[in-house]
Amino acid sequence: MTVAALRDVEVDYPRGRALGPFTLEIGAGEIVALVGASGCGKSTAMRLLAGLEPPTRGEVARTPGRGETAVVFQAPTLAPWLSARANAALPLELAGVTRAEAASRADAALARVGLAGAEGARPVQLSGGMAMRVSLARALVTGPKLLLLDEPFAALDEITRRALADDVLTLWAETNPAIVFVTHNVEEAVYMASRVVVMTKSPGRVAGEVAVDGPLPRPEHFRTTEAFRAQVEAVSALLARGMAA
Repeated sequence: MTVAALRDVEVDYPRGRALGPFTLEIGAGEIVALVGASGCGKSTAMRLLAGLEPPTRGEVARTPGRGETAVVFQAPTLAPWLSARANAALPLELAGVTRAEAASRADAALARVGLAGAEGARPVQLSGGMAMRVSLARALVTGPKLLLLDEPFAALDEITRRALADDVLTLWAETNPAIVFVTHNVEEAVYMASRVVVMTKSPGRVAGEVAVDGPLPRPEHFRTTEAFRAQVEAVSALLARGMAA
């Protein structure tokens, strides 16, 4: 079953074409990574999938319904005057859920991302990794069928990035949303995704894709296996060809 799709989409801005023609189909429960150079249109593709802007040409198909799609951006974008609980509960309150139920569901979401006990903390009291966990809890609290992650770990240190990557895969195993993950990091893409789609330089098109073998969530030491290294090299080769296209 297809959860979302971009079919021959093109996006034109006053400075020129930013994306396309570009086609991407996302199946239910699938994890897809988008990899490409800066400015190739990865984030533009994400905005189309999120319904934040329309394409200039082409078709966008999305699962309808409030709360069916959730987005986590590079910056946590938390309201600084709200607690972690209130930030995570915000989508539910905006959807008309009672404050008590929203708070209860927000606490459960925060516990799932490892923040039990930090419900009352304000964003200024949180580390970068903890703030990103609150942002993940806020995205997951509605039980979305499509989770869009736009370089959410880019500003974090390597240890925190790896820990959050494992956390996201664990959460995926529990709730099984489709995930589209944008990253510049080839190893991160291969580690997190079942399929890596490589984009050409701007305007972004599909340079090719690599299916990633191996169980999800990833077993310990997966990054050291020959299969992982081979798939990283395959994605890197496609990326080099995409830059030259």
